[in-house]
Amino acid sequence: MSAGVIHRDREILVGQRRKSDRHPLKWEFPGGKVEHGETPQQGLVRELREELQIEAQIGSELARYEYDYPSGSRVHLLFFAVRSFDGEPRARVFEQICWIEAQSLPTLDFLDGDMDFVRRLARGDYARVLSVP
Repeated sequence: MSAGVIHRDREILVGQRRKSDRHPLKWEFPGGKVEHGETPQQGLVRELREELQIEAQIGSELARYEYDYPSGSRVHLLFFAVRSFDGEPRARVFEQICWIEAQSLPTLDFLDGDMDFVRRLARGDYARVLSVP
């Protein structure tokens, strides 16, 4: 799974899963599965186009994690900075999207697999890379 950290001014874009989705109403960073033959960055560009209708330029990898859900499924997560994007993000596959300051991210009900990254992002561990004060 590749996920993008999209930032504008002092805020980061996150999406809330739909009620009918797996892990309903949980918050997450936009992105998704990488298809055969794609690099993680190419997959992320495609997913951001499909999910938000934006054209994104992917920056550096911020973090990578493996997370084991209690159900027994394991996910491999790669988080990338999004350097820039064209278009205004639209919630095509989400219940809603919102811009939120990094330090407020832990107040949202994120997917369990994202929580360590959320805490580090809120703490400012990636502020220099993201240019988020």
